[in-house]
Amino acid sequence: MEMIQNFDDFLKALLAAGFSMGGGNSDGIYSIITWGWNEEPSYETPVSWHTGDPDTDPWEWRIRVLNERDDIAYSKLFFKKSGFITKEWYPYFLAARRIGADFEDAYADGTISHFAKRIYEVVEAHDALPVDAIKQMAGFSKEDKAGFDRALTELQMRMFITTCGRQPKFSKSGEEYGWPSMMFCTTEKFFNSADAVFEKAASINSEAAEQKIMRQILKLNPNAQKKRIIKFIYAR
Repeated sequence: MEMIQNFDDFLKALLAAGFSMGGGNSDGIYSIITWGWNEEPSYETPVSWHTGDPDTDPWEWRIRVLNERDDIAYSKLFFKKSGFITKEWYPYFLAARRIGADFEDAYADGTISHFAKRIYEVVEAHDALPVDAIKQMAGFSKEDKAGFDRALTELQMRMFITTCGRQPKFSKSGEEYGWPSMMFCTTEKFFNSADAVFEKAASINSEAAEQKIMRQILKLNPNAQKKRIIKFIYAR
């Protein structure tokens, strides 16, 4: 286990592993930061959640990864929770989860909800949008909040959209307030649809992708259970 002391340590470990839960390993697969925001670290380290320090706060690392790198994706990717996947490993997860289908194919097959379609069409039409703008432009009301949240997670887990930064909120008087809004774009815009990520994904069948990811998980965590591994890989 890497004794993570700062962002550089985290980045090195992530690039070597290829993927990680966002924080904590309660789901029994693999996480570089093995403790959650309300848990104590398992070793001596200055790393601590929600301090605002960009070098030692894992909450800030997700934004640093998006702002400073072009080879790491961060989103709700595993068990409806946040996680990271490097560009090297992204094609394998794409191959497993999309199985060669684009968004229209998935919607036509009935595996994508209508709420998700409304969100996707708005996001696809723009380079990137904050959550509040997506809600407004896709015509979601306050009563639709639960359905909107489920659909937003659904699209991330299926790897049709991904987070691509954050945007501050401003009041009518121009004052910044509250937590910044996460920005979303399509995965094709995040990595560029002409990129080798999508070309490689198209050349891999889901079974080969599953075996590749499973071997890496068992290398990172020999105690991972097969049932959980399959759920992790396929977002089931």
